[in-house]
Amino acid sequence: MNDLKNKIEALWDDRSLLENTDNHKIIAEVIEQLDKGALRVAEPLAEGKWQVNEWVKKAVILYFPTRQMETIHTPPFEFHDKIPLKSNYADLGVRVVPHAVARYGAFINKGVVLMPSYVNIGAYVDSGTMVDTWATVGSCAQIGKHVHLSGGVGIGGVLEPVQAAPVIIEDGAFIGSRCILVEGVKIGKEAVLGANVTITGSTHIIDVTQPEPIIYKGEVPPRAVVIPGSYPKKFPAGEYHVPCALIIGQRKASTDLKTSLNDALRENQVAV
Repeated sequence: MNDLKNKIEALWDDRSLLENTDNHKIIAEVIEQLDKGALRVAEPLAEGKWQVNEWVKKAVILYFPTRQMETIHTPPFEFHDKIPLKSNYADLGVRVVPHAVARYGAFINKGVVLMPSYVNIGAYVDSGTMVDTWATVGSCAQIGKHVHLSGGVGIGGVLEPVQAAPVIIEDGAFIGSRCILVEGVKIGKEAVLGANVTITGSTHIIDVTQPEPIIYKGEVPPRAVVIPGSYPKKFPAGEYHVPCALIIGQRKASTDLKTSLNDALRENQVAV
């Protein structure tokens, strides 16, 4: 992989090398490894840390200028794009409901269910995850095992700047309907987000379960139960309420994740 990385870095630094079509094969190899899950844009390390592989993102960006627009026929539908569609779902053990679409270069593991939804290039969707109706998984987003992305969830994508982290949803998290998660936010393991929670890199995530509030930014702690909220902020024109996310409880540790999820929703009256 170090050899492949060095070649991509060289192509990134000198775009004139793309004029040699033999170099396109180097980029295509990275995209193939992404598609198979052998490479990831970001990968988990010890103690909940993640490493962003910037060179892999560079390969995705370089892939676009090496591709030509083409008509893609999937009767009775027709598309016109540079990136082919993912295929061979039966062999992969993935259930894909019409009109779900995933681009080549996205890894979708065995046991994933794609309801009518969209998964972009560079994304990683791990085993047992449900991508529900009209949910979108943006480019390079990392979705863990047994995650539920409810209807209309928007997981933001990121290609540039290359050092920017993608959105990361860790194992067992439940993301409620119409949630929007962008700008590299990380949702910890088994966290529960109620409907309409919007979190950006600068959103205040406020734990209100203690006598004094604890403010997080860019990260929801593991097993936190989160709902939309607001807090007052002063502007030149006066004081107004701006959106935030409120941590109102903890999902109980349990071997039965479904039971613990139902308990969290019931006890905290969270809509999903």
